[in-house]
Amino acid sequence: MKSSPSGDRSIFQKLKKFLLRATLGTTILALAACEDPGDESDDSGPKVLRFSAIPDSNSTAQSERFKPVAEYLAKTLDVTVEFVPAADYNASVEKFESGDIQLAWFGGVAGVQARNAVEGAEAIAAGKEDLAFKSYFIANAATGLEKSEEFPAALSSLTFTYGSAGSTSGCIMPSHFIMENTGKLPFDFFEKKPGFSGAHDATALAVNDGNYQAGVLNYATYDRMVADGQIDPAKVKVIWQTPSYADYNFTAHPRLKEMFGDGFVQKLQTALLACDDPAVLKALNRSELVKVTNETFEPIAKVMKSVKFD
Repeated sequence: MKSSPSGDRSIFQKLKKFLLRATLGTTILALAACEDPGDESDDSGPKVLRFSAIPDSNSTAQSERFKPVAEYLAKTLDVTVEFVPAADYNASVEKFESGDIQLAWFGGVAGVQARNAVEGAEAIAAGKEDLAFKSYFIANAATGLEKSEEFPAALSSLTFTYGSAGSTSGCIMPSHFIMENTGKLPFDFFEKKPGFSGAHDATALAVNDGNYQAGVLNYATYDRMVADGQIDPAKVKVIWQTPSYADYNFTAHPRLKEMFGDGFVQKLQTALLACDDPAVLKALNRSELVKVTNETFEPIAKVMKSVKFD
């Protein structure tokens, strides 16, 4: 489990990059949005609404997962809709920055980064569950740890994995709660450098299989994996639940107005809020979609400014 010095530097660089975007806004690739896109969104060709999503699950089947969302939006809005996979959290934000995608299913942190990067970008919808999202700290049963109302300080001596460095529920908010409960920076709290599994389900499996003694992930993924029989709750136990916070959201790019005219973003928002298609809601792992604004995620933006790793 021991990280190499070069690996630690890589992790620090990723975390600093994510946090720097929040405090200063982002300028990386911003000029790309000013260039002639030369794609189907240009007036010279058919207009295509392209959307993406953060790869929060360790799966290569993103396009298949979000196919029902694309089909629903295409039918409801009467436009061509295409899903564009993203390799990682940072890639999804960069695609939004450059205008390659005009709609994204972001986590709270990625959404803040994207809206900082693109003036006029709007958070327009979220899952009902996202207004009171939470993270689970989990541990392998062999550690002997059980669920507690108090933050489990014993985590400090265990091998531990986050999800992605840019994940709201798999890294940033859990780190905030570590700092709040221990008074220590995350990498000072843990005696061994934490790992980064890259996705919520990968974290659950790593702890379930004993590759890490403990970890943190979003509650929805843990509950779904237990229900599906992918992990054993007797083997990988929830030992602490965070306070709630706002998280996932659909964010719309202002370029949609240029592509489809005034009022289209409102039309898109209405379509999302009215969606009761079981296939769409299953793809998002949500019961329904509700209206949000950029202000809904101001608490996340403040946490991003305060969380420090070194």
